[in-house]
Amino acid sequence: MVRKPSSKIYSVAAAALVIVIYVVFCSVFDRQLLQSSSLYQGTLQQPWESRRIKQAPQQPQETTSATITCDRSHTNYDLCSINGSCNLDLKTGTLTLMDPTSAPLVEKIRPYPKKADNWIMPRIRELTLTSGPLGLPRSCDITHDLPAIVFSAGGYTGSIYHDLMDGFIPLFITANSVYPDRDFIPVVVNAKEWWMPKYIDILGTFSKHKPILLLDKESVATTHCFTSAIVGLITHWPMTIDPTQIPNSKSLVDFHNLLEKAFTTNISTPKTHKPRLMLVSRYGNIGRVILNEQEIKEMLEDVGFEVIIFRPSKTTNLKEAYKLIKSSHGMVGVHGAALTHLLFLRPGSIFVQVVPLGLGWASKPCYESPAKTMKLEYLEYKVNVEESSLIEKYNRDDLVLKDPIAYRGMDWNATKMKVYLKEQDVSLDVNRFRKHMNEAYKKAKIFMDING
Repeated sequence: MVRKPSSKIYSVAAAALVIVIYVVFCSVFDRQLLQSSSLYQGTLQQPWESRRIKQAPQQPQETTSATITCDRSHTNYDLCSINGSCNLDLKTGTLTLMDPTSAPLVEKIRPYPKKADNWIMPRIRELTLTSGPLGLPRSCDITHDLPAIVFSAGGYTGSIYHDLMDGFIPLFITANSVYPDRDFIPVVVNAKEWWMPKYIDILGTFSKHKPILLLDKESVATTHCFTSAIVGLITHWPMTIDPTQIPNSKSLVDFHNLLEKAFTTNISTPKTHKPRLMLVSRYGNIGRVILNEQEIKEMLEDVGFEVIIFRPSKTTNLKEAYKLIKSSHGMVGVHGAALTHLLFLRPGSIFVQVVPLGLGWASKPCYESPAKTMKLEYLEYKVNVEESSLIEKYNRDDLVLKDPIAYRGMDWNATKMKVYLKEQDVSLDVNRFRKHMNEAYKKAKIFMDING
């Protein structure tokens, strides 16, 4: 071991030793700086691997665990974590890890769980995550003693299916996976003017704190500081919550309970002596419209139902819709976004999905599986060729009618999607459909007698 020379001895050897130590220190520093530069330029790392640069062995010192990590291994989403105090600049959309000891790093992320969708993802605002000297964080204008979850309300939002499937169900999964039983600050990117008023009740069940909006054209450089942040949302895809992948084993039933907490009011619901059935009505030039809807309504009333036509839109008040649907004993409608309202039904209610030609492959993941998970009595009515309006546009021997599976093939492109989703309406065979609805009535009547 080299002992430090006495302060009284100023030898040439000691001076040389000081120079050697200085050179070694500079060499180590330059090597770390070079490594930092390679990271900044995009060196690939394994998912969730810490991006911090390990210090060369020196004197023992206290270390920090503050990091930025990104998991990009999933098909449908990216998820980044800032594990330490961070700063959000609303004007630039930049989140900065406020740790002066962290290594320089830049990550980019579009926090919307459809990353494989090349059409919609460019419309999602890209956020920047930085750390170390690269960040140069500003002081905090507003400090929150809580973590943040940052997600986009853009993309396909506008139909309740995507609002829940791409937004609130993934938010539910993420919150229960990362911050279970803990409050957080929602930071919402790409929110349109109508979005916040429509969903404020649901947001209130996630956090008691007012959401922060990260607007596309923010002129004021306000900064918010959080204890940590998650950027992006986890999805189990589609309309699915897998309790085996969540630490507290939450499921779609728990999400239903969250909606009940958001929308339940003390206003009593009128009693009925007949099972109340919600007939979900599609209207306009949107495809999958029941062309003989009035005839079907009269048939359902003849079967014994009290039938209520339900025509949701972007302006539908969700609290009123929830109240109406929860008071019913069943729902029936053609495959489409509005059937997402099945999440408002009471477990044990009847749910009947009318499946148009060529859409059997989509009926199960979108609505059958969620309905069964919700403990609903699920029934399915498959439209045949004669009931589809496509028979008026295509020859009976055309693959479109003869073999939709073969026509669709492996490439479910916009052209094929348009045929079955947009061009097709249905005119249901009243007598054939009645047989299905007779069974639905028996189940709904039993449910009503037990649950009111």
